[in-house]
Amino acid sequence: MLASISKKPLWVNLLIAIGLVALLALLFFGTLDFFTRHGEVIAVPSVTGKSFDQAKKELEAQGFEVVIQDSVYRDTIAALAVVKQFPEAEASVKVNRTVYLTVNRAVAPEVVMPNLVGMSLRNAAIILRQFGLKLGDTTYRPDFAKNSILSQLMNSKEIKPGTKLPMGTPISLVLGSGLSDIDMSVPDLFGMTYGEAASFLSTTGISFGAKVLDPDVKDTSSAYIYRQSPDRNTPDFRVNRIRQGQMIDVWLSAKKPQRDTTNRNISPVENNF
Repeated sequence: MLASISKKPLWVNLLIAIGLVALLALLFFGTLDFFTRHGEVIAVPSVTGKSFDQAKKELEAQGFEVVIQDSVYRDTIAALAVVKQFPEAEASVKVNRTVYLTVNRAVAPEVVMPNLVGMSLRNAAIILRQFGLKLGDTTYRPDFAKNSILSQLMNSKEIKPGTKLPMGTPISLVLGSGLSDIDMSVPDLFGMTYGEAASFLSTTGISFGAKVLDPDVKDTSSAYIYRQSPDRNTPDFRVNRIRQGQMIDVWLSAKKPQRDTTNRNISPVENNF
């Protein structure tokens, strides 16, 4: 065959070579669709919101490969539910295409509780969202710091900054409502422990201001109050008045004080409101 080709003119051989190349090209492109299944497309089913097991079963039944691309946490949907898919639902893709899924975590990740005390409600709500927490109930109590966060609570208990909590935990806030229009007698805290006085004041709408500790005080809650400002009485034995939301400064000692009956600031009147 080579001998016969060699005997032919050059231009004839060139035509034969070009014909062979063209034939091979036609064969290649003619079979390309068969091997690549070009033109065979299918719509991606919607699996968002379904469990991962159910989504995987449905996708694989239609010839798709399934890969978990990422995981997030949202407390509004079920654990291990599909949050996002790519390609998106109803997208037309080739068969055997890989579908990437983002699923919801089964366990909420831990986040750190921020310090919200002293903030406005608006700023506190923004900070809570940034930390992955929810704003719970808001209540008010009399305090001169109107509309300022006084305390942060979880399940009605004070929650300290830095405490680790599950993401999505609701945090309740107590805000100051300003000074009350109702006034009352200044309570006499002399001789009470700080813990006893705190429990008593919590029922009156009055709070502690400054705490001055003697050097011998090791435990504030068990320390005794031996001085307060404002005092129970004025120098002329009249009872001082105070409004809900105001504060009382106290001086604390480890030793229980004895009342000085010669102190003209002590009224013989009983400690009643």
